[in-house]
Amino acid sequence: MNTKDLLKKVRKIEIKTRRLSDHVFGGEYHSTFKGRGMTFSEVRQYQFGDDVRSIDWNVTARYNEPFVKIFEEERELTMVLMVDISGSEFFGTNQAFKKDIIIEISATLAFSATQNNDKIGLLLFSDEIELFIPPKKGRLHVLRIIRELIEFKPQSKKTDITKALKYLSNMLKKKAIVFVLSDFMTDGYEQTMKIVGKKHDVTGIRVYDEKEEAIPNLGMVQMQDEETGELLLVNTGSKTVRVNYAKHYNERVNYFENTFRRSGSGVIHTRTDESYVKKLLGYFKRRA
Repeated sequence: MNTKDLLKKVRKIEIKTRRLSDHVFGGEYHSTFKGRGMTFSEVRQYQFGDDVRSIDWNVTARYNEPFVKIFEEERELTMVLMVDISGSEFFGTNQAFKKDIIIEISATLAFSATQNNDKIGLLLFSDEIELFIPPKKGRLHVLRIIRELIEFKPQSKKTDITKALKYLSNMLKKKAIVFVLSDFMTDGYEQTMKIVGKKHDVTGIRVYDEKEEAIPNLGMVQMQDEETGELLLVNTGSKTVRVNYAKHYNERVNYFENTFRRSGSGVIHTRTDESYVKKLLGYFKRRA
């Protein structure tokens, strides 16, 4: 894609998603996340009427008199978009690839955060950390994020959510709002998710295509694994093959949902031919 085409595409996405964030999501995002975080400010001597639960026992023991921790509401928040750019995201049978929907959702969330004067960061991952853009404020920064989402070429086509979550946890010292965008067709990230879910406000957004849910009966079909490049001859006429595929698919979906919910994190499912606007709005309203 040449520079002119890239800029045109970035502008097109900005116009669409900015309109959504200005008129639809801005207020919802604000009421859902604003002021949720309390950040440590200082310790001072205990005064009559202070909440005993805020006593700092370590400092109290050191000075032999009670001290309390003072917290203040965080006015500005940090959002990080954690985006899966493995091979399976380049799949779509209806209106768009999964990747296209992920870009639009990411841009909408980023502009909503900008309205709030929050910082936005980006982590692109496969089974490697492909790119990390540290959180910053402003429209130009969001446009850079959109540009990277559109044109970045990953080194690998595989997926490792655990590695990405660990990297994120190491990079972010303060509590952040984290959106993980993927099809979540992998597992093995439960333990890491428990740790990250305690530290950050995490939401998993699963973007999928309706044709992934089941294999149609088409006889012998050659298929390619988008992540490994392996070519396979699959007998889709076999009921056993179709049943096993559906079982495997549903196991991955259930694993994603259970893992995120157990870690205290949010879950959104959106299909490529559905309105992600309704899904996001419904989620924000339930949380507000």
